[in-house]
Order: sequence, then structure tokens, then C-alpha cells
Amino acid sequence: MIAALQSIREEVLNEISDIPQESINERENEEKWSIGQVLDHLQRTERVVTQSVKYILTKGKECEVTDKPLEIIVDRSRKVTAPENIAPTNEPVDKLKAITLLEESRRDLLNFLETLPEDTNLKNKAMKHPFVGDLSTQQWIEFIGYHERRHLYQLREIKEAIL
Repeated sequence: MIAALQSIREEVLNEISDIPQESINERENEEKWSIGQVLDHLQRTERVVTQSVKYILTKGKECEVTDKPLEIIVDRSRKVTAPENIAPTNEPVDKLKAITLLEESRRDLLNFLETLPEDTNLKNKAMKHPFVGDLSTQQWIEFIGYHERRHLYQLREIKEAIL
């Protein structure tokens, strides 16, 4: 699970490595996000998921939940509006700061996961996802990778449109 998260993050960072700062906030049109906005959204999402998983594991009630097919998250033909708490900023984004924030959000997640006792059951507590229903804490962590894969494809679309 952690290896998958790290792999997709590397792909995201590689995808943006050649984008100059002057293009990071460029948008194809007003309805589309910039590369900077995608990066901002990714770190906001990871922070919210990390905080939610911490909360669920400490205060959530045990329950049984069926695994959902998270592959549907990657499908860019299904348009989804980001909830307000993880919607990207409309302010200009600095590329290096955006990368630093992504690194910090990942470090926070990994540090938290490392502190969990080895016998922690990540499948017996859940929280509702606004689009796919109840997800176990394990699937919430896995969701981060699928979500980043979705936005990796978006980054490629943006690059094609603006460069």
C-alpha cells in the first residue's frame, strides 16, 4: 500500500518536473484547473484524509464494510466537483512551495502510519466517501493513490493544453 502511494507520487512529481514556474498557474480556460491548483488540491486532500483516518481509528466505532472498486476514482470521464474543504486555491501557486506541501502531507501520513501498532485492523472502521460510499480506513489510505492517479492524468491533459 505504501509502495503504491510512493510510486504514484513519484509519477506526479516527474510529470511536473519540466513545468516552469511561469506556466504553473496557467489554465486552459476558467472552468479548468491549473497545474498549481491540482498540486494544491492533492496536498489538501491528503491532509484531510490523514486527519480523518486518525480520527476514525481513535474514535470510530467498529463496523463491517465491503471493499469498493477504487479503480472508478481514476475514471476522468466521470466529472466530480471537489468538496469545498479540499478545493484548490484561486491564488497563484509557487511550484517549489507546492512540492514542499506535497512532501509534508506525505510525510505526515507516513509518520502516522508508522506509529500504528502492528496489530491495527484498518478494515474494521469506516467513514463515508461523498461519491463511493463507506470506505474502511485501509481503503481511505488506498484512495489517496487512486486520487493522485486521476489527477496525474489531469496534469497530462493540462500540459498538453498549455504547452
